[in-house]
Amino acid sequence: MYSYEDVMTFVEEEDVRFIRLAFCDVKGVQKNIAIMPGELKRAFESGISFDASAIDGFGAETKSDLFLFPDPQTLVTLPWRPAEGRVVRMFCDIRYPDGSPFALDGRRILTQAVEAAAAKGIKCFFGAEFEFYLFKTDGDGNPTITPYDSAGYFDIAPADRGENIRREICINLDEMGIRPEASHHEEGPGQQEIDFKFSDPLSAADNAIAFKNVVKMIAMANGATADFSPKPLDGKSGNGMHINMSVTSDDGRDVQEQFMAGIMEHIREITYYLDPLDSSYRRLGELKAPKFVTWSQENRSQLIRIPAAAPENRRIELRSPDPAANPYIAYALLIYAGLDGIERNLAACEPSNINLYRADEADTRGLEKLPETLEEARQLAGSSALVRKVLPEELVEQI
Repeated sequence: MYSYEDVMTFVEEEDVRFIRLAFCDVKGVQKNIAIMPGELKRAFESGISFDASAIDGFGAETKSDLFLFPDPQTLVTLPWRPAEGRVVRMFCDIRYPDGSPFALDGRRILTQAVEAAAAKGIKCFFGAEFEFYLFKTDGDGNPTITPYDSAGYFDIAPADRGENIRREICINLDEMGIRPEASHHEEGPGQQEIDFKFSDPLSAADNAIAFKNVVKMIAMANGATADFSPKPLDGKSGNGMHINMSVTSDDGRDVQEQFMAGIMEHIREITYYLDPLDSSYRRLGELKAPKFVTWSQENRSQLIRIPAAAPENRRIELRSPDPAANPYIAYALLIYAGLDGIERNLAACEPSNINLYRADEADTRGLEKLPETLEEARQLAGSSALVRKVLPEELVEQI
């Protein structure tokens, strides 16, 4: 991990010419401003100002000055930029002019969730599985909806034309200190998947934002475009962001079932933040995307799957979220939902050991469903006590 002094030394000794100060809007879209090395000391001491009114969801023009303070522990070199005159990036905390934390800063919201868990002796670990499509570009470099290939699940080259792009993505991620666990072609034509090893929630969310940027940059460099939207092609597999979670307790208790039960208790009311687009609801309930609030061991037709794994890798896999979610907000809500399950000692419902994709109506009658439209999800979120407890009022009012 880097300290302030480490960053200043690195910039001086490694021919760094530009420092990108990165943050996200309320939707999880990455933004940044580049500064020169001579401004770095000022950034750490008093912050770099920006116009918050120009950022989606950050407020109106009155009192719109906010300041970026880089987090030295997030320093990485951007490997696709020149080796001479290097470019580095740090994620930032956002503060008001008086130095207090900005209420809508997703990193702050997630940090508070981690701190709330730690206060109860709970540690959470997150790892995501990202799906995305590669599409061809036209003669002017604009994206099309023509898949990069026609390959299917786990296919190899030459049918899998995304193999070299995935390889380049993984190499760049590794050079940035982000550890991909596996990569492969997914079921849809041109669809890819890259999975990550678990880490603490804040690092996992930072890595999720960095990952999407790397994928888009490498795809563009190879004459393709990357699409993370939930349902790029009708009738084909949608893009999921499966979230793997494990939890430990300082007193040695096994609280994973209660954590899972808490998520299932609150999943309908937080789905708006896990699946935030209209097209998210065209994905759910179709082609291995869940529809019902159920769980089971090793069963991919469920909302939550308990994967087969060695005891040290035991985890729960939530299969409903998609890559349009803001990972900071999503992870924070999941932590608080899980904590509620632990505090109330909730028991998980009976597992649903059937194939829900092929089950008839008699088998699914009475099962609770995920929201079926964005509007339904919005209404559930707006009336949720958990959402209002976790998220700032200004953010809830944007529902």
